[in-house]
Amino acid sequence: MAITFKDAQEADEPLIASINTTPLVDVMLVLLIIFLITIPVVNSSIVVSLPREVVQVRESRPENVIVSVDADGGIYWFDTRLTADDQLFQRLGLVAALNPQPEVHIRGDARADYESVGRVVYAAQQMGIARIGFITEPPQ
Repeated sequence: MAITFKDAQEADEPLIASINTTPLVDVMLVLLIIFLITIPVVNSSIVVSLPREVVQVRESRPENVIVSVDADGGIYWFDTRLTADDQLFQRLGLVAALNPQPEVHIRGDARADYESVGRVVYAAQQMGIARIGFITEPPQ
């Protein structure tokens, strides 16, 4: 019993020197679906006119807390309007107790008074929030 091998000249099929792009297309489609699913998580439904500043790209996580301040000075916890500062302190206190502690992102309307945004920053500092960020729009 002997094993016979074909010579390279006797090969029936020629070598294919092209790149198979099917795995690349599969990965790109999966990434597209992931981005389409996660984009609504980043957006909030409270309409505010954000200030335009140079933006540093940061990773947005679903556990991050978004506090919005509208032009009239109203404070919103995600989409829920907070009627008193005590509610903001209570909710920030619960967030500060979590481990790992999520970031607090403030969406302040460009027309809002500094006092309204300052109350949110002050409340976060008093409750011991370690990371506070501001959400802005890039300049045109």
